[in-house]
Amino acid sequence: MIEPVEVLILRQIRRHFTTINEQHLGGALRVPIFAFGDDTSTYATWRRDTRTITFSRHFVRSQPWGVVVEVLKHELAHAYAHEVLGAVDETPHGEAFKRVCERLGIDTRASGVPTASAVDPEQDRMLRRVQKLLALAESPNENEARAATEAARRLMLRYNLDTLPSEYSVRWLGLPEARRHEHIRWLAAILAEHFFVQVIWAHAFDVHEAREGKQLEITGTPANLEMAAYVYDFLLKTGERLWRAHRRAHRVGDRDRLTFLAGVMRGFKETLEAGTRASKAEGLVWVGDPQLQEWFRRRHPRLVHRSGTARARTDAFESGRAAGQKIVLHKPVGGSTGGSGKLLG
Repeated sequence: MIEPVEVLILRQIRRHFTTINEQHLGGALRVPIFAFGDDTSTYATWRRDTRTITFSRHFVRSQPWGVVVEVLKHELAHAYAHEVLGAVDETPHGEAFKRVCERLGIDTRASGVPTASAVDPEQDRMLRRVQKLLALAESPNENEARAATEAARRLMLRYNLDTLPSEYSVRWLGLPEARRHEHIRWLAAILAEHFFVQVIWAHAFDVHEAREGKQLEITGTPANLEMAAYVYDFLLKTGERLWRAHRRAHRVGDRDRLTFLAGVMRGFKETLEAGTRASKAEGLVWVGDPQLQEWFRRRHPRLVHRSGTARARTDAFESGRAAGQKIVLHKPVGGSTGGSGKLLG
């Protein structure tokens, strides 16, 4: 017996099918049957004879929505290889299937779940150096802490300038939200502009709350994804800590919390921008990663850019901005990003 929430989930999956089919596959596929199954050994399966894509209930309820969509793309690649390319005699993950995955910008591995490889020895050596620098950022001396943080940022910049990327993957941060608060928009801009990842707000569905929303999706190399995920968690936690201190000091309620948090993110962004200007003056200029941009465009061929609405800057915003300008990135705890925990620890 299918549950009411599962009906909503299947409707959302069909909605994603329509978008993928139109934007990536030219509308070539007929709508398949979508169903749930209790097999926990696979995430989803495509059956050509019945034109059915069956998802594991356990998988859908335990994974971020973005992962569910990636597995849907994986199964649609199978369907397209069979029904459009006529590759019925190839192995399941043969050349036709791989060509479709390349077109969709998705992982070709058998599971369909995007998983970045562990950092290689060269990356590990670089990240250990970053670890030592950020350990210095624990210093109570503000000037010493800022110098250490800036040195770590410059090391990440030099690494990305000198290293040829060999692999890209994708990760989702936060939960699907119907409303994107201003401080989260500032945080997304920080990741996009200063931490070597591509950022987009992807349509998502919260299977536990049964509601639609947008979720932050980042793409990049394994090391940069780890760093960006750490920064995301760190700034959210730091912003809340600064707000609690501000609230106690000024004896105010929570009415201005979101405005204060927006100021924190803006202040931290200004600090990073100052470091970027200094690097450019020395000839260290990051112009982007064309291969990553191309991979990102394959994943999202019809991007829509929207600008936010300017808001009046209140005392709470300016207080948060001042606090944000004093933030330094400290050494993360191993595993705090939800990945391998090997980035800086």
